[in-house]
Amino acid sequence: MIVEPIHQTLLNLINLSVMPAWALLIFAPRWTWTDRLIHSGLYPVILGLAYIGFMAGALLWGTNSEPVSFSTVEGIAAIFTHPFGVLTAWVHYLVFDLFVGMWEARDARRRGMSHWALVPCLLLTFMAGPVGLLLYFVLRRKWSINPETA
Repeated sequence: MIVEPIHQTLLNLINLSVMPAWALLIFAPRWTWTDRLIHSGLYPVILGLAYIGFMAGALLWGTNSEPVSFSTVEGIAAIFTHPFGVLTAWVHYLVFDLFVGMWEARDARRRGMSHWALVPCLLLTFMAGPVGLLLYFVLRRKWSINPETA
């Protein structure tokens, strides 16, 4: 796979774009602008548009030696043989991890959960998505509003 400077630049921009969102969730959870920028859904919408752009790039300019398929390991691997396929997948991770982090923050606030208890969950969700979500589910049991809804 040949990675052009534009692909690296796009990756850097996408990575940098999510940093303010995570910083606001962690360091300024109750700030008005956190609600306006993060909990409004603006970030997933913007990243979703980038996802569409990268997917279009993968479909238009991506070349694969193997046929793309979602039912075989080789077919899935073929998606990632072009930098636009890699960028598409990376944005996919970033969008969903951020969405999960946003949900954790709103759910924790609604439950009256300590923000300091939430921070490790957010950091792990940012770095290792499902691990952070799992930790959040474990910790939220302590702050259950109603055991039937927890």
